[in-house]
Amino acid sequence: MRKLFFSESACKETKLHSAPHSWLPLDRGGLSKSAAHASGGTSIESLMKMPEPAVLPHFKPADYVDILAQIHEELESCPPDERSCLFLLQFQVFRGLGEAKLSRRSLQSAWEKASTIHEKLIFGAWLKYEKKGEEAISDLLSSCGKCSQEFRLLDFVSQVSTGSHDMGYDEGSDEFRGSAVVHFRIRDDMIACDRRKLAALSTPLYAMLNGGFRESYLEVIDMSRNGISPIGMRAISKFSLSGRLPYLSADAILEMLDFANKFCCKGLKDACERKLASFVSSRQDAIDFMECALELGCSILAASCLQVLLNELPECLNDEQVVRIFSSANKQQRLTMVGNASFSLYCLLSEVSMSTNPTSDVTLSFLEKLVESASDSRQKQLALHQLACTRFLRKDYAEAEPLFSAAFSAGHLYSVVGLARLTSLRGNKHFALKLLDSVMSSRWPLGWMYQERALYLDGDSKLENLNKATELDPTLTYPYMFRAASLMKRQSVEAALMEINRILGFKLVLECLELRFCCYLALEDYRAALCDVQAILTLAPDYRMIGGRVAAKQLRMLVLENVEQSTTADCWMQLYDRWSSVDDIGSLSVIYQMLESDTSKGVLYFRQSLLLLRLNCPEAAMRSLQLAREHAASDHERLVYEGWILYDTGHCEEGLQKAEASIAIQRSFEAFFLKAYALADSSLEPSTSATVVSLLEDALRCPSDRLRKGQIGHTRAHQGLARVHFLRNNRIGAYDEMTKLIEKARNNASAYEKRSEYCDRELTKADLQMVTKLDPLRVYPYRYRAAVLMDNHKEKEAIEELTKAIAFKADLNLLHLRAAFHEHIGDISSALRDCRAALSVDPTHQEMLELHHRVNSQEP
Repeated sequence: MRKLFFSESACKETKLHSAPHSWLPLDRGGLSKSAAHASGGTSIESLMKMPEPAVLPHFKPADYVDILAQIHEELESCPPDERSCLFLLQFQVFRGLGEAKLSRRSLQSAWEKASTIHEKLIFGAWLKYEKKGEEAISDLLSSCGKCSQEFRLLDFVSQVSTGSHDMGYDEGSDEFRGSAVVHFRIRDDMIACDRRKLAALSTPLYAMLNGGFRESYLEVIDMSRNGISPIGMRAISKFSLSGRLPYLSADAILEMLDFANKFCCKGLKDACERKLASFVSSRQDAIDFMECALELGCSILAASCLQVLLNELPECLNDEQVVRIFSSANKQQRLTMVGNASFSLYCLLSEVSMSTNPTSDVTLSFLEKLVESASDSRQKQLALHQLACTRFLRKDYAEAEPLFSAAFSAGHLYSVVGLARLTSLRGNKHFALKLLDSVMSSRWPLGWMYQERALYLDGDSKLENLNKATELDPTLTYPYMFRAASLMKRQSVEAALMEINRILGFKLVLECLELRFCCYLALEDYRAALCDVQAILTLAPDYRMIGGRVAAKQLRMLVLENVEQSTTADCWMQLYDRWSSVDDIGSLSVIYQMLESDTSKGVLYFRQSLLLLRLNCPEAAMRSLQLAREHAASDHERLVYEGWILYDTGHCEEGLQKAEASIAIQRSFEAFFLKAYALADSSLEPSTSATVVSLLEDALRCPSDRLRKGQIGHTRAHQGLARVHFLRNNRIGAYDEMTKLIEKARNNASAYEKRSEYCDRELTKADLQMVTKLDPLRVYPYRYRAAVLMDNHKEKEAIEELTKAIAFKADLNLLHLRAAFHEHIGDISSALRDCRAALSVDPTHQEMLELHHRVNSQEP
């Protein structure tokens, strides 16, 4: 949704200039009438034509729980060589749900369960691509004496066995007609060979040297026209005697390989391609040898070349020679290059190419190969839908329609979105509605169905469908943005702000921040507008706004002219206030401004990473952590940042080592804090909790910039005091403390959730309803309400409460509870389905495994 505010037609209507000077006021007095007139209208009017939500190129089954359960069931009984494909499918399901951590874990499982060397290299390369930018982690792990296995190149020569290539006859039992030695003339050279040994290399050579051919009686055979040099022929002679290749150049071995292919010498061919595989060390080597490997059917050589190319993703796809290899490979060549893992290969290549340019010819060619490689219904659904999406983006509508239709017919219900869009483009909105209505009538409707339906309606009907979409799936961005834009059109800017703040309260979306930026401009609140554009730049430094026309950095400079400059001391005070009031976006903005001048960049980048983690932006958080490491002011500070990098990537024990190394140099708040977190996650000993408390006490006794200590001693103090009151059986005091926290905290869904523990059932219900309103992704309120309904013997309503949240959030606890409820009412098949889906989310969860075992034993 990069074309956010100004479609081409909207830009023409308002005669918007390429730079925003005409609508952004250059003085602090507000938007001048002359500026508004020069732009042909206000920025508010430009917001009215919202772009349609994208047709997502993901595998989006209508019932993801069902497909996850199927995958888990198949994994329990399938042959080992099918497991990696099932984990790839699981990866695609989680990718469609937006679950980045779960999708990467599925990819890791595909790599671990790979049954062939080809699958191992594909998923290893895919993991490396997914972890681009995390190379520092491998270095840090090495410094702790641990290696990251998936980044290692595979040794094909030692791992691939081609079996014996003996001819299978007793040499001594056959009487050779000709002389024992045969000479091969190659131009002016004569090469003597053992007739019997050379004949043993292949059936064709045996027939030639001891069959009914004239050569069987000749002592000299002319080989000048067979493409072999004297050096190559001597090497072949030596190989026939010893079974080993002498040391030769790549060109000479290529000659021998060609000879082996012509005369079907399997053993010689195998030895040659293994030797050539050791020569593949660069991209150009891989390109040159790959062409030969595909032409001659050399699978070991082709796989070695493939590994080198995939190891350079995404850069190698800028090389036309590389693209040509992948795009032009026919079925037999794909079999040579990647065995039976063709679908997995083109899944990876398509993923990389789509992320770079979803409409390029390269993407199109890879997706066409993906469709060719698909072997079962689910693979075809994904491949056809992705190819249809690329055709749609390229405006190849005639080609896109049969592809969407084929994906839909194969069972991919979401592809109806593409069919509806194409129908609407032909001017038939009525039929687009009929398509969607037919889908919605056949099953439990989902949020995206109502969102899509709204596109073909107007007025109140449109808003009703968008409201229903939000009710069913509050994570959908388009309904909030459309409602906010509609409110802006009616000059209700404050109401528009409230609407866009609804989603920004629990989901940080760049397009929504951009929309709020424009709302603040309309209100002439330039400080708030500056806050949002600086938050945008923190997340995406190269982001472009106003339909991609203007760099966000440029807009920031223009807004900055209308805001009074803050001193470094002012910024630290602002940061303390915003941090303490849990205003994460505001804190990000202040840190962005401080990084331009403040010398303590390491500390600031570290604070930035903490905020980004809280805002569920792990990739941006990791970038900030690495910048903190680069700008660390001391060794003990750098060790802390390295420890957090390791901790945040799941290496708790290594993070603990870094914390202890830092403390050994200098005791600090952050080092003790890191040690407490890492110890809590890496040890299961009962005594650990007491040690963690002691470490946190040590942290509080150390000097700090007071941000983290301030939060503990300021806003969070209410939470601690509430717990003390509760333990003293003073529930009213606990409730009052949490109320104070709610009043101070900007993002207070968590505070309402905590306060719900200290009140009676009715007030608890009210607080948890507020939690769901503020942050519908929090799981506990759904579980609580469902449990209350079950206590009141309202089993159907309890299950519906959980189902409502499961529809848009793949959560283990929700699935676990619903499985238990299904078991309680005797619906064993539904309980088993939920158990299996939950184990796809977390295959090691002990309680879930026990429930699955119990339910599975009850299945008839």
